[in-house]
Amino acid sequence: MRNAFADELTKLAGEDERVILLSGDIGNRLFDRFRELVPDRFLNCGVAEQNMTGMAAGLAMCGLRPVTYTITPFVTTRCLEQIRVDVCYHELPVTIVAVGAGLSYASLGVTHHANEDIAFLRALPGMSVVCPGDAHEVRAALRAAVSHDGPVYIRIGKKNEPLVHEGVPEEFRIGTAISVREGTDVTLLATGTVLPMVLEAGDLLAAEGISARVVSFHTVKPLDEELLADAFGSHKVVATVEEHSLIGGFGSAVAEWLADRPRVSGAQLVRVGVGDWYLHEAGGQSYARERYGLTAENIATRVRAAVLEPAVSD
Repeated sequence: MRNAFADELTKLAGEDERVILLSGDIGNRLFDRFRELVPDRFLNCGVAEQNMTGMAAGLAMCGLRPVTYTITPFVTTRCLEQIRVDVCYHELPVTIVAVGAGLSYASLGVTHHANEDIAFLRALPGMSVVCPGDAHEVRAALRAAVSHDGPVYIRIGKKNEPLVHEGVPEEFRIGTAISVREGTDVTLLATGTVLPMVLEAGDLLAAEGISARVVSFHTVKPLDEELLADAFGSHKVVATVEEHSLIGGFGSAVAEWLADRPRVSGAQLVRVGVGDWYLHEAGGQSYARERYGLTAENIATRVRAAVLEPAVSD
């Protein structure tokens, strides 16, 4: 995903002289082509993410389209006040790109885990929150964000994420989810890098005779309310899957939407995500996902139980 981001940003910089990149002291080699093309539009702000965010806000006020980039906790949690006051309060077109979503950097410990960022950012007025499902969606999301007249947060993985789409989805729009596979019994809503895992869970359910619709719900804010209404109105179970805390994340956003529409359906909502506890063990992303129950098998098990026993709650 990060390679796709760097490549697409370089293309955008060649097309739009307003595009400027601010990096939090990472990705120097990643952006070699960007710097060769537009050396005066690459700023390494060092390990000073709060200053980087303030600089981006100032550049946006001058008519530019700044993109900030570094590891997820450092571009969100560390500079949340600057995002809130400098960027969102002024409704500025700053694109915040976070690399290493969820447990991508699990081996570096909890300082690099990113399981709360969606909750932080979606609470800010005017902020759009986008979590692409593969590298093709990253390209589409970046283009949509740079042309958007307001702040956008893009949450991407790190590397080697499987491709889901055959190419960049032309139908990509901020706030409009993409149906990847149709199904008649249940709907699986995936946000971010878990999309391939959710497709695998759909395969497991299909082997048991449960037809699963799989949706790339790449935008957590604003929600695709039309798709949600259709899913809850036509399927027995709707499941949200995210590599993020169950508190305040994608599943919470859908639950809030559903709570305000008590008559929309009789479907059961199942939420799959990261539990309310820190992982104090060493291990890579696959290990961390296993510990938190973020596996295709667990997703299928949870959905199957809901289909067979509709009264079972989260």
